[in-house]
Amino acid sequence: MKLIVGLGNPGAKYAQNRHNIGFMAMDVIATDHGFSPWRSKFQGQISDGRFGSEKVALLKPETFMNLSGQSVGEAMRYLKVAPEDVIVFHDELDLAPGKVRLKTGGGHAGHNGLRSIHGHIGPDYDRVRMGIGHPGHKDAVAGYVLRDFSKADAAWLDDEMRGISDGIEHLIAGDGPKFLNAIALRVAPPRSSTSKPKPKPVTTLPTQQEDSRSPMQKLVDRFR
Repeated sequence: MKLIVGLGNPGAKYAQNRHNIGFMAMDVIATDHGFSPWRSKFQGQISDGRFGSEKVALLKPETFMNLSGQSVGEAMRYLKVAPEDVIVFHDELDLAPGKVRLKTGGGHAGHNGLRSIHGHIGPDYDRVRMGIGHPGHKDAVAGYVLRDFSKADAAWLDDEMRGISDGIEHLIAGDGPKFLNAIALRVAPPRSSTSKPKPKPVTTLPTQQEDSRSPMQKLVDRFR
């Protein structure tokens, strides 16, 4: 079994915040792949489904971001899954918007949700780092992550969510590169190989005027 966790804060006030991009990913996966309705359990919201023979539980902790580990730890113990069977989707300040990277183990880089999860289950779980960009100064980070995505973010955010939905089965199967490729095909689709190159402009040379002189006149003019 796999436990897939999306990080965020509960309630309509936070629903469209940058910090809630993990919740957004869980909602898209559950809807697109026919998972069970969300229900309250493990201090969060959980939804169940399958990819082939693999059972999958989606979890959105409702403990607020800073206490995410309480919900994740409780779900792990009940479902009897190991840290290596946990995948956490979270916002990442150090990646540009629309960029997604995978990471296994390591530090929490100051992310309070990951810090809490580290404290409850250790660092040996997988992460899907979802770029939201950086406001430019560390003092602006708290306000930035707790603000809604802007209208300008809508296009790449929708593409990224569609890509995650396209590729989630590959991630569950352990094929990270195929998962990332599915996202890349949505966020930055390749140009069509059948598109014709633009025609080069044609340079028209000036036409030479017809010489109306007689042969005799041409000869005379030549020796003038």
